[in-house]
Amino acid sequence: MTVVVPAEPVHVDTIAALLEELDKFYGETEVEPLDVRTRQINEALFGHPPMAYAVLAWDGEVLVGLATYSFLWPAAGLTRSLYLKELYVADAARGRGIGQLLMDRLVEVATANSCSRIEWTTDRDNAKAQRFYERMGVSQHGNKIFYRLDGQRLRPEGGR
Repeated sequence: MTVVVPAEPVHVDTIAALLEELDKFYGETEVEPLDVRTRQINEALFGHPPMAYAVLAWDGEVLVGLATYSFLWPAAGLTRSLYLKELYVADAARGRGIGQLLMDRLVEVATANSCSRIEWTTDRDNAKAQRFYERMGVSQHGNKIFYRLDGQRLRPEGGR
């Protein structure tokens, strides 16, 4: 039986391993050393204040999926929204309803935190993810264009 629970500090090494699989899914060929990854996870999820949150899907002792999220404000009016950053199910566990379990938990989290919406993006070429969201009855919201500022442009000397 698969259970979905909030991430805890004892899960960091297992989260790091699943996120390495996620990076490879997105085409990365090199990843940071484990100590760097665990530090980054600890800072993001368990720092004060946390920069993000995660829920984990466990099949017994095996981590089979995760969803990471943050809260955004303002959303509609002065409400807040839950922003889903990553939804990932381990390759070996796909097709077993784990993605739906993770999304169901996010609905619970959003409701408990008085969010007016849950928002996310997916890559245009990730047809499997798009089909998954369509099966959930969620349609694409075409009113927004996604932008990204990264790399050298984030540094004051390289940006302008």
